[in-house]
Amino acid sequence: MRKLRHLAVLCLLVLSLGCLGLSQSAIASPMSSADTFSLNNLTLPSSTALIARSRSNEADRKLSTEFGEKIDLNNTHVRKFRHYRGFYPNLASKIIQEGKIHPYKSVEDVLKIPGLSERQKKLLQAQIDEGTFTATPRSEVYNAGDDRYNPGVY
Repeated sequence: MRKLRHLAVLCLLVLSLGCLGLSQSAIASPMSSADTFSLNNLTLPSSTALIARSRSNEADRKLSTEFGEKIDLNNTHVRKFRHYRGFYPNLASKIIQEGKIHPYKSVEDVLKIPGLSERQKKLLQAQIDEGTFTATPRSEVYNAGDDRYNPGVY
């Protein structure tokens, strides 16, 4: 009975180590028969090693700035405007189309879009006052292929 309990504990330990994601080198490292039941030779990857392995690109770096928290008038996809009543899809499309022709230098430039109704101007001004928008230079990462207009509804 005691051996069965030890075997169950060992199985749970091995399963839990497998769930933690041991590196291949830790799993495949050769062990002598004396080390079979000793876990002293196993090392888990350190958090710094995990950070070093993470990859980042231009889009990820920009998302970690103000761009990820606000609507960037020059780069944000039309779908992000769905969270704001009255913007999606018509006003959002106008904002994106005008920004493609004349990139916004400041958030107040959005009020200069030709053909805006008074209601649309009030909606825009309310979001400007709230600090919802930002205007960063156009980035090819977010504008490649003119996919900012595709709402993803098929």
